[in-house]
Amino acid sequence: MKKVLLAVLAAGVVNSCLPATAGTGKASWYGPGFHGKRTASGEIFNQNAMTTAHNSLPFGTIVKVTYKGKSVNVRVNDTGGFGKYGRTFDLSKGAARAIGCPGVCVIQYDIVSRPENRKLANKPKKM
Repeated sequence: MKKVLLAVLAAGVVNSCLPATAGTGKASWYGPGFHGKRTASGEIFNQNAMTTAHNSLPFGTIVKVTYKGKSVNVRVNDTGGFGKYGRTFDLSKGAARAIGCPGVCVIQYDIVSRPENRKLANKPKKM
């Protein structure tokens, strides 16, 4: 019985460290000034790809982002300083265009899948 209780408590601690699997948050977008430059994950940023920056989700996480009934699946490949402005996601220009996000918008999000290695994204670099 004690082993079962410990396992349940440990699972709760681990799950509380991970971001919620669904929710609502502010999103912004970025593109032209970063197109062709390296992201925090090391890949080259493509402003037209379906990607996003997030400060705590592991690189490779797939997130369904919805704004005013339009949805797109994006892959986390970057981090950034947008959190200090109260934003949860920084979408690529292509992803923002696909859902009609004009600049900053309130979105619903659902985690579709997480990568196997579960390596957490680096904390944003101080600018």
